[in-house]
Amino acid sequence: MKEYKNVHVINHPMVQHKLTILRDKNTGVKEFREVVEELSLFMGYEVTRNLPLEEIEVETPICKTTSKVISGKKLGIVPILRAGLGMVDGLLNLVPTAKVGHIGLYRDPETLMPVEYYCKLPTDAAERDLIVLDPMLATGGSAIAAITFLKDRGAKSIRLVNLLAAPEGIEAVMEAHPDIEIYVAAVDEKLNEHGYIVPGLGDAGDRLFGTK
Repeated sequence: MKEYKNVHVINHPMVQHKLTILRDKNTGVKEFREVVEELSLFMGYEVTRNLPLEEIEVETPICKTTSKVISGKKLGIVPILRAGLGMVDGLLNLVPTAKVGHIGLYRDPETLMPVEYYCKLPTDAAERDLIVLDPMLATGGSAIAAITFLKDRGAKSIRLVNLLAAPEGIEAVMEAHPDIEIYVAAVDEKLNEHGYIVPGLGDAGDRLFGTK
């Protein structure tokens, strides 16, 4: 796969450990859901690493001092339904003041292309740094469509966060939207003939919600 400076693979040991639990076919729904939330929280630290800071004055039990706080950046979290919902609470635990929008897409089983059925965003989405969530970046079709919808509504700062990605999906997103940042826990080998990531972890939505 071609290297892209704005694609970030998070190799932290805890991230990789949690990802292995998700890959295991014997991991049940409850644990799978909990680990997705935990992994999303860990990844959120890297996604928000470059938020600007400013100094304010505070008074400790000992004396007055200056200390840093995030400098007025407004964040928005936008899960791609339905699997992206599993990642929301992890990010909200990190940034509880973020607003949450939703984009509903499903993949046509014949064409593998995304079809929109729902889009609800904060009224000030265009002024926010938006973090798009989807556990799997496979063909890239859903991510490309979601990012396009956000840009059409005026969004200028968009980051895409995925637990797993296929090289084909990364290349497709970078070709369509070379200005965005992508954060992933791992880039796997390839897509199979059904559009699933190999070795992957199966269907993230089904494993999150106990459906087939």
